[in-house]
Amino acid sequence: MKTGADAAATQGAAAIVHLAEVDGAGSAAEVDPVQRARAFAEPLLAGQLLDTGEDALTHADGTAAVLRGIGAAPTLCAAAYLVYAGDHLQRPEEMVRKAFGESYASLVTLTRKLVQIQRAARSAQLGAAARAGQTERVRKMLLAFSRDLRVVLLRLASRLQTLRWYAATKRPCPADMATESLQVFAPLANRLGIWQVKWEMEDLAFRFLQPIEYLRMARLVDEKRAERERSVAAARDELAALLMAGGIAADVQGRPKHLYSIWKKMQGKSLAFERVFDTRALRVVVADVPACYAAMARVHEAWPPVDGEFDDYIARPKPNGYQSLHTVVLAADGRPLEVQIRTRQMHEHAEHGVAAHWMYKEAGVRGYAGVSASGEFEERIAQARIAVLRELLAWERDFAGGGGDAASGAAGAGTELDAADRIYVFTPQATIIDLPVGGTPVDFAYALHTDLGHRCRGARVDGAMVPLNTPLLSGQTVEVVAAKEGGPSLDWINTELGYLASPRARAKVRAWFNAQAEKQTIARGREAVEKLLQREGRTALERDALAAQLGFDSADKLFEVVGKDELSLRTIENLLRPPEPTPAEQGIALHKSKADGGGRGGVLVVGMDSLLTTLARCCRPAPPDTIGGFVTRGRGVAVHRRDCSNFRHMAGVSPDRVIEVGWGAADRDRAGVYPLDVLIEAADRPGLLRDISEVFAREKMNVTGAHTESARDRSTAWMTLTVEAPDVARLAQVLAQIARVAGVRHVRRK
Repeated sequence: MKTGADAAATQGAAAIVHLAEVDGAGSAAEVDPVQRARAFAEPLLAGQLLDTGEDALTHADGTAAVLRGIGAAPTLCAAAYLVYAGDHLQRPEEMVRKAFGESYASLVTLTRKLVQIQRAARSAQLGAAARAGQTERVRKMLLAFSRDLRVVLLRLASRLQTLRWYAATKRPCPADMATESLQVFAPLANRLGIWQVKWEMEDLAFRFLQPIEYLRMARLVDEKRAERERSVAAARDELAALLMAGGIAADVQGRPKHLYSIWKKMQGKSLAFERVFDTRALRVVVADVPACYAAMARVHEAWPPVDGEFDDYIARPKPNGYQSLHTVVLAADGRPLEVQIRTRQMHEHAEHGVAAHWMYKEAGVRGYAGVSASGEFEERIAQARIAVLRELLAWERDFAGGGGDAASGAAGAGTELDAADRIYVFTPQATIIDLPVGGTPVDFAYALHTDLGHRCRGARVDGAMVPLNTPLLSGQTVEVVAAKEGGPSLDWINTELGYLASPRARAKVRAWFNAQAEKQTIARGREAVEKLLQREGRTALERDALAAQLGFDSADKLFEVVGKDELSLRTIENLLRPPEPTPAEQGIALHKSKADGGGRGGVLVVGMDSLLTTLARCCRPAPPDTIGGFVTRGRGVAVHRRDCSNFRHMAGVSPDRVIEVGWGAADRDRAGVYPLDVLIEAADRPGLLRDISEVFAREKMNVTGAHTESARDRSTAWMTLTVEAPDVARLAQVLAQIARVAGVRHVRRK
């Protein structure tokens, strides 16, 4: 027994066979593509319902009618049937390709994918804040699919047909759908210049979202729709006769103002209803620009204009290229009447916008509506594409709050839309997640939550397990398989392996490894401090209190600097056992320096001659550092940098031992060297120490000591090098070259 899906597929196959037979008879070219598509889809769609509750075939009929109304080519109208028929075929792309060709198959595939994404988005159970973000992503999805504008036009027509169905059946339209129509689809139609779709969609969404305001506006417009249309028709006939009498050939059209437009103008400009002058409007289409101004003169001669209500958009077009003359006059019945005057070309742009050029392109070389799609028209199509990209870029900026007009996007319009570099995938709860093109399940996990990204161990895409470096495609549903605890892999930040396409996700992985390195440094410092406290018998000492005495905010900060070898354990030892001078030591024997003119390194003790001086190893002072001296027991004056933590501590404990010292001018001119410590952090790799040593050798700087240490995972190496340099400035020049060695992250003097 066949299932419903099998039966539908069989019917679709039968339709394909029938069409193939027609093609073989040589009469397929005479068959209207819309009729062919409807004949193909009818057995598949008969009795089927969409997720909104609409009859599928009736919806396809309505969508095709909307497309015809905006001037779409027959091929695009035919696609309205094939998109929904594809839901009931086992291999829709293959079957449509065989029956209708590659262009239809591509269009059906893209449109069905977008339809599926929107259906899943509507079915998601989300809070108010999440729904707002979902609306933004739907808009971005439309931008992403706008490379083929036919997809966007099909979705606009389909949404308008759905709103019409809710209105006709008097069923309540879901608020999310009405909001999405008002905030996403109507502005898109406006940007593309398809204003007849925009106006109707806005009125219907307004009716569903704010029924009380809608009824209030209907009452303010104190005539029934039929009566309003009759008054507009009377004004139209009067104006047509007036122009004919003046010898101006014109096509005069009339339409009442839409309720949403009136309400929005009242809200935006804080106007009373009586001050909205364009509740009724006439449109005059003439042959050329001179005829526009001649017709405007005739209008102002016959009816008195309203002050301040004349706009010349021909001389000053709107940013999106719209051109027309606008004026408001008092008609014969004494009520305001808006009149718009434009040429046929301006009207074409106003009615169908830049999208019209795609519609002509769809007609093929035979053309339609009197326009040929060959020869010079190809240039118009290229220009139209740039114009559409400008409008879509401006639409995206409007939504993002960037402001500006369409013209400001001209520089980027010739390339690609930012949204075209994004893909849109789903969580199992149908939340839309946007990722860069090439995004993987790992990117997806980090987009959801940083911790989930760290713990990601596998992924299911559309229910099937895939490798973590699998590039995702728009419309796929992704489920992350995560461990209860753990961290990322170093492979993820290897660009050649393709695990991450998002710079943001890659930064999160690097931050995790940096945090692990910091933990190891703190653990190393903690171990050294704990051993010292055990030797001194002070294990009961509060670690935070010890850190506070040394000027650190917390014990971890103390452990970190000790682990980095930036603080000597001698400093902590001196704090735990401060030296107390005995009476016999009050007179300290100071020995003469072995060097003339000062101690080692050209240091002079201020106010004294020939004192023994030594350069402290904890801070390695060198010219032109600011230095200070501390009188030691039996070793003369120890010279420290003024910012040395050891010196500050000793000066605090025994300020009477501090003595002023300075660099000797004579010795500073001699060719001498000073031992200086350099700290280096780098990505661990073979040959790292060799490359660094070569830089010092090339600069004729001797390395007298080296201590290296690597992280357990071999990701990071720490080095402490002792080098001999004539002064600090010379060392800084060499360190700048060290910083350029491959893998070096940080280098500085200790």
